[in-house]
Amino acid sequence: MLSKELLDILACPKCKGDLLYDERKNVLICPNCKVYYPIEEDIPILLIDSARPLEELEEAPQAESS
Repeated sequence: MLSKELLDILACPKCKGDLLYDERKNVLICPNCKVYYPIEEDIPILLIDSARPLEELEEAPQAESS
């Protein structure tokens, strides 16, 4: 889980726009660029090359949390 303070300062590396945190899928979404960035071990991977199209996220099955 990312802290509110961190979320407040993060921006999309491509367009510099605000990112939305999807806690359920554990990703950061850029609605402007229509991409998402993964979060691995509570570390956002904000590299332009790591961005994936939102369509991939919508097609991916939901991970079950225990």
